Amino acid sequence: MSNPGEADLTPITAVRDLAGWFAAGSKPRDAWRVGTEHEKIGFRRRDLSPPPYEGPDGIGAILEGLAARGWERIEDSGNLIGLKRGLASVSLEPGGQFELSGAPVATIGETEAELASHLSELHAVAEPLGVSFTALGFHPIATREAMPWMPKSRYAIMRDYMPRVGDMGLDMMLRTSTVQANLDFGEEADMVEKLRISLALQPLATALFANSPFREGQVSGYRTLRGHVWSRTDPDRTGIPEVVFEDGFGFERFSEFVLDVPMYFVMREGRFVDATNATFRQFMADGLPGRPDIRATMGDWADHVTTVFTDVRLKRFLEMRGADVGSPAMIAALPALWVGLLYDDAAQKAARALTKDWTVAQIRATRAEVPTIALDATVAGLPLREVARDVLAIARGGLKARGGGEERFLEPLERIVASGETAADHWLRRNAEAWGGDVSQVFGEAEL
Repeated sequence: MSNPGEADLTPITAVRDLAGWFAAGSKPRDAWRVGTEHEKIGFRRRDLSPPPYEGPDGIGAILEGLAARGWERIEDSGNLIGLKRGLASVSLEPGGQFELSGAPVATIGETEAELASHLSELHAVAEPLGVSFTALGFHPIATREAMPWMPKSRYAIMRDYMPRVGDMGLDMMLRTSTVQANLDFGEEADMVEKLRISLALQPLATALFANSPFREGQVSGYRTLRGHVWSRTDPDRTGIPEVVFEDGFGFERFSEFVLDVPMYFVMREGRFVDATNATFRQFMADGLPGRPDIRATMGDWADHVTTVFTDVRLKRFLEMRGADVGSPAMIAALPALWVGLLYDDAAQKAARALTKDWTVAQIRATRAEVPTIALDATVAGLPLREVARDVLAIARGGLKARGGGEERFLEPLERIVASGETAADHWLRRNAEAWGGDVSQVFGEAEL
């Protein structure tokens, strides 16, 4: 999520202003880049407990250590809660999950190098404090109550709101961890096609990257517990929106959809104001409930868009949001998959031909199956594992056409499809064969 308040105070006059905000993200092909974001779960080596914000071995101390190495500080009410360096940033999720939002880059090799540099720097700061990080999509042993809360003002509003709209929203906030790829689009028609392809294939990505089989020290019954948690978080703002597949869809239709998503907050005079009793449409028409003097601005819109959690989110770029975090190789594989599918014309056409006849109901049905059975699910009557082979072949062709040897980044995914064993299956096998049911051993083996 962005940092509210760094915002445009331009008043909103009509829905076309909102559509224009999205349209401003359109870029010529030679300006297309890819950005990769990933979260990771911290743990204290001495007892595997989640580090709090406070204290000499806390998340705050790690941020201070990074700040001393040349990162610009981002503070909230006097607390250091994020960092910036160039176009990259470090931020905190509610439970202390440590996130790198990488800079937009031209190649997957640059993503790989950026990740390696970040992990090296992070280890240099965290290891002397006895803290490390593991790459799993859901915290494998901690209860919800054992998780700390980071001191970010917006989280207090979300913490109160989440239980009203779903029974696992707080788990999403505190115990999940993801990797995300951000891609550019050209004109509106290109955005529409890319959004439709990526939404149709997002359940496949969720299956390929399934990496969260444990909960509170036990086998959870899910390959991606994180994927299941998102299905029970907040139906107003999550999932696969039908509007994307309707005739006439474009920037304005997406704006209409987002207008009816309930708000979390607005920022005024450096403070967050609770806005959970209104949709953005109501805010535009009447101001905030009880505060008609607070009127909607374009900066408020930009902040509100970041609170829409669809499986693929349209901002001024497209965010692929379906994957559990994994190893460094899997982190790099995610942008490689989507660049291969969407940044080459022939690959994009092949991906659209593969998915264009799938209905929203069929895609949603696959999304519902995937958390439990991953690649054993089906889509439109087809075995998902067979679809995965076709999709990876298309992506490989798209990367090969770019001429930079980026096809190598797909190899971890190709091994998963060939074997049928996701990262989650690997951990389940290790738990059964080597750990004797001691799930905590995953921390060492999945350590970043």
